[in-house]
Amino acid sequence: MPAHAQEAPVRGGTLNVHMNAEQRVVNPAIRASVDVYLVGSKIVESLVDLDSEGKPVGVLATAWKSSDDGKVITFTLRENVQWHDGKPFTSADVQYTAMELWKKYLNYGSTLQQNLQSVETPDPHTAVFNYSEPMPLDLLLRALPDLGYIAPKHIYEGTNVLENPANMEPVGTGPFKFVKYERGQYIIAERNPNYWRQGFPHLDRIIWRVLPDKAAAVAALESGALDLSAYTSLALADINRLQGNENFTVSTKGNEGNAVQNTVEFNFRRPELADLRVRKAIVHAIDVDFFVDNMLYGFGKRGQGPVPQSSDFFTPGAPDLKYDVELANKLLDEAGYPRTGSTKQRFKLRLLPAPWGEDVSAFATFTQQSLAEVGIGVDIVQRDAAGFLSDVYKDWNFDIATGRHQYRSDPAVSTTVWYRSGARKGAPWTNQWGWQSSEMDKVIDLAAVELDPAARKQRYAAFVKLANSEIPVWMATDREFISVTNKKLRNDHNTPRWPSSSWYDLWLAKK
Repeated sequence: MPAHAQEAPVRGGTLNVHMNAEQRVVNPAIRASVDVYLVGSKIVESLVDLDSEGKPVGVLATAWKSSDDGKVITFTLRENVQWHDGKPFTSADVQYTAMELWKKYLNYGSTLQQNLQSVETPDPHTAVFNYSEPMPLDLLLRALPDLGYIAPKHIYEGTNVLENPANMEPVGTGPFKFVKYERGQYIIAERNPNYWRQGFPHLDRIIWRVLPDKAAAVAALESGALDLSAYTSLALADINRLQGNENFTVSTKGNEGNAVQNTVEFNFRRPELADLRVRKAIVHAIDVDFFVDNMLYGFGKRGQGPVPQSSDFFTPGAPDLKYDVELANKLLDEAGYPRTGSTKQRFKLRLLPAPWGEDVSAFATFTQQSLAEVGIGVDIVQRDAAGFLSDVYKDWNFDIATGRHQYRSDPAVSTTVWYRSGARKGAPWTNQWGWQSSEMDKVIDLAAVELDPAARKQRYAAFVKLANSEIPVWMATDREFISVTNKKLRNDHNTPRWPSSSWYDLWLAKK
């Protein structure tokens, strides 16, 4: 037990948090993103979160039950909860949010709730979700911590939802109330004096300071101007160095529910990449273990498929896509792409790295170097965020792309969409590869409506085996986000998605 476990919480104080980029939205009811959660989850609350053991625990919902056929799920809602403007929270807010925000606009939420037909509100504290197909309760409860934030109906109804000021100045029920967003500088939230959890929060105020310059951010941490940097927002070299600083804890603890994977995405419209032997060769040519140990400073491991090894759904036994240069060269020869000319090059590819962070660009460069060893030339083409999303997911103007997949507790939430056909053109982080498999579609669809948790796990074992056999996209690494935390924080990182949680019980020890 930590030495400070018996300390009495101290009330008051201001927490200063590193925010590495400006946000266009900070309301998680309409946008699912860890950068949005970092701010919005302290202001806006979800129906359900995860407890310290990773199990669903009620927040705005206090109980739930499913019909035998899985088509009706009933939530009992918490009573005597107020919005920050004093209006009462009721089932009408849940009904409106589910049908008008989650189903229409929330990324991943629209996929999760595609079979949601209606939400009935028989009384102010009951919400009955009606589905056209079975919705596994286990799936829904795993998804709601990220995709179950509730917005106030009276603020959104009758407005242009996507342009509503509450997207940037959220009104919630959470422990902290939004105060101000000064673009390029900071966001401020202060204690909610009417919070439904009596005696909470402990903190007076949270200030998120916008510091996209990583060198400036680490200097602010070391000077005491910042107390926390979450979601691997610092340079990896600085994160590695700060492990030796007695003032900070550097750890992936509290991020178990936010697994991330480095990806390689293949465009099947390129004939070479439509050949499975070529995709396998590319995978076998890249020494991921070396990349993790030397370029990620050991934070991670080689991936074993689309379900990360930290997940309850992980099942060993899928084809192991390990490093094997001899096999890579053999497969390329068999595919009919010999080394030719003075350069001994087989063919060339255009690689677009997503501008999501240091690890993605480093993996692009490592991929370029690795493929040169087996005779595949790679030209790296840089794009900004909008350009990358357009080129890869809308215009299909790429050969291969390196990016990230974030796993959200259950494969049906944000993972299977990378593999199932039929995604709307232009939808980011979905199957835009020009690859289609009726077998894969069937496996995914059956798993999505399987009500028995054990049977669902077996269906996802089949999904992973097929994904690692066909490799339309390669999940190359398994990692968790890294937090750098001043040791004066208490009750921090005590749940599996702590940076995305409400921080209602967080407090600062006096030095």
